[in-house]
Amino acid sequence: MNTHSNARRLVYLDHSATTPVRAEVLAAMLPYFADKFGNPSSIHSWGREARVAVDAAREQIASAIGANPQEIIFTSGGTEADNLAIRGVAQSLKDKGNHLITSQIEHHAVLNTFQDLAKQGFKVTYVPCDEYGMIDPDDVRKAITDETILISIMHGQNEVGTIQPVEEIGKIARERNIIFHSDAVQSLGKIPVNVDAMGVDLLTISSHKIYGPKGVGALYVRKGTKIKPQVTGGIHERRLRAGTENVPGIVGFGEACRLAQQEMPEESKRLRELRDRLINGILNTIPDTVLNGHPEKRLPHNANISVKYVEGEAILLNLDLFGIGASSGSACTSGSLEPSHVLLAMKIPHETAHGSLRMTLGRSNTKEDIDYVLEVLPPIVEKLRAMSVFGN
Repeated sequence: MNTHSNARRLVYLDHSATTPVRAEVLAAMLPYFADKFGNPSSIHSWGREARVAVDAAREQIASAIGANPQEIIFTSGGTEADNLAIRGVAQSLKDKGNHLITSQIEHHAVLNTFQDLAKQGFKVTYVPCDEYGMIDPDDVRKAITDETILISIMHGQNEVGTIQPVEEIGKIARERNIIFHSDAVQSLGKIPVNVDAMGVDLLTISSHKIYGPKGVGALYVRKGTKIKPQVTGGIHERRLRAGTENVPGIVGFGEACRLAQQEMPEESKRLRELRDRLINGILNTIPDTVLNGHPEKRLPHNANISVKYVEGEAILLNLDLFGIGASSGSACTSGSLEPSHVLLAMKIPHETAHGSLRMTLGRSNTKEDIDYVLEVLPPIVEKLRAMSVFGN
């Protein structure tokens, strides 16, 4: 049943949450569900066939981030990769020190992992950001102590799209001989990601943000970096992540990486133009709207805007009635009245943060989609403001 029967068109603007699997990716995966079903650890021909496919995907993924294939460890997704990196370093280096550094604007997969480690006796410093959601490398430098064993700062911010100065932070980490991890889940396939240029020892990436399947991600582990496995069992993935590899998922991830790398220069430019059309259209037609995140140093597909005097959730529900899918930085539906921790870290007032709208573009979006959103959104905001206690 189509719940969007009133919609003139369907416009998906939530590509930072997930993306559809591309036809080419699905075609690459299909044989490994049934015909080529072997376990990559088996030594017979069925197993070898699966092993060849996994190794080929490892090469495609390594190539997309400038790594060596043997430095790629497959996981069930970005969250597991973040956990393996952060817990893995903390546990393997706890004899050397117990101080960890991250930022106030990380994804919950990172933040909640650090909060859990803090309960286990580690000391965690959460560096702040500026009003654009940008981390100052100097704040990272000042936070370092003789006990610091890990720095974890994301690459592209998932809510507001600000691109962090990871190269500078990487240099600081290297000077002080501290392990540096970055979550690049949102930046892979949108902007260049190169592990040597960034100076990272560990890097998290995920398949389903780049038109690959859900349930598969990877952690780049620079050769010589010591981390303690979090899933124990067999000798899979260089003994760092036990469990039979998800062969179809890994094959799909590899193909998605290959296509993203090939198309990125052109596609990022196209998305940037659509994003700017959307941002400028909203700021110019709806009064009391503010762009969140850095105006220039932002991911090419991300538009995050606060609409004052109205709840973000209410806008989302109304957009959905018109066949438009977006997301909000506000967590009202989860029973919490706290707006996004990222917007609060950026010192955006509570009431403005509650009206935030994150629209993230992708391959299917067109100029016509953007114009449709710009036609539908202003009357929705006007109607909600008229009903709202804020507006009076």
